[in-house]
Amino acid sequence: MTTLPQMRHVEAQRFQLKPPELERENYDGIVHYIEHGYPSPRVRWHCHDEYELHLIVSTSGKLFVGDYIGEFSPGHLVLTGPRLPHNWISSSVPDEGVLLRDMILQFAHEPLEQAARLIPELRELLPLLERSIYGIEFLDIGAEAEQDFLRIRGSGGAERFGYFVNFMCRLARNNKYRLLSSATMRSYDDEGTLAKVNAVLSYITDNYRDPISAEAVADQLGMSLSKFSRFFRKTTGNSFTDFVTRLRVNKACQLLMNTDHYVTNVCYDVGFQNVANFNRRFLQIKGVTPKEFRRQAGGRFGAGAAREADG
Repeated sequence: MTTLPQMRHVEAQRFQLKPPELERENYDGIVHYIEHGYPSPRVRWHCHDEYELHLIVSTSGKLFVGDYIGEFSPGHLVLTGPRLPHNWISSSVPDEGVLLRDMILQFAHEPLEQAARLIPELRELLPLLERSIYGIEFLDIGAEAEQDFLRIRGSGGAERFGYFVNFMCRLARNNKYRLLSSATMRSYDDEGTLAKVNAVLSYITDNYRDPISAEAVADQLGMSLSKFSRFFRKTTGNSFTDFVTRLRVNKACQLLMNTDHYVTNVCYDVGFQNVANFNRRFLQIKGVTPKEFRRQAGGRFGAGAAREADG
C-alpha cells in the first residue's frame, strides 16, 4: 500500500523532473515589449529563442537563471540569452497580488546580427549578446533602466528601435555587471586558437567523469605544461583545475535539479573522488551545499507547483 509520504515524494519528483517550458511567440518588429503583474501565467520555468531583458519593478524573491539561484528586488535588471531557462518567484506578495512586477524586452538574434554586418556602429552590441548566454545581471542601474523601458513602451516604429539601440549600447559599455549561470569559455576570432580551445573543451566535456590532468591535455596539444597552463588561463579565464571543477559542479547542478539521484551518487557521477571534497568545492562555487541547492532549485517552478507537490 502506498503511503501519503510516498505519494508526496513521487509528486514532488514529478515537478523536479519538469523541463523548462519552451515559449514561442510571434510578433512584428525587432523589439517586443511585455509587462505583467504577479501572480501571472508567465511566471514559470521556461526558455525561448529570443534574448530577454528583464526588469523587476516591484516585489522581491528568488531568481533562477540556468544553474544560478539568487535574490532579486525592485531595480533588478537581467539579460538572458536564447534558450537559457529562467524564472523569478516573488515572496511576501499582498493577497491581492501586484499589477506590475515585470517590464520585459524580447528580441531575436538574426535581425541584429544582419544589421551589424551592414551598420558598423551596431557591432559593439555583439560582445554583450555573446555574454548573455550565461545571463547578465546589471548592477545599480534599475531606476535609469525603468525610464528606458517606459520610453520603449510608449513608442513604435523607428523611434522605438532608436530608443532600444541607445539603451543596449549603454548596457554594452557598462562594466558593472556579473555573469550568472556557469561560464565556460571566451570567444576568439583567431581560427587556430579557437580550434585548440574547442579541442580541449571537447576532451574535458567527454572525459570529466574520469581523472584527467593538465599534463595529459598538454601532451595531446604538443605543449609544455607551463605553456599549456598559460594558454588555458588566457582563453578560458580559469586555471585548468578550476575549470574542470567548475564543469563538474555545473554537471552536478543539472543532476540535482533534474533527477532524484542521491548526492553521494551525483558526486561520483560527475567525477569527484570523495564526497567531502565535492561538498567543499560545491559550497565554494555555488555558495550553498548540494542538498540546499536542490532544495532551492525545487522552487524554480513557482508557488503553484510547490503547493501541488505538497498536496
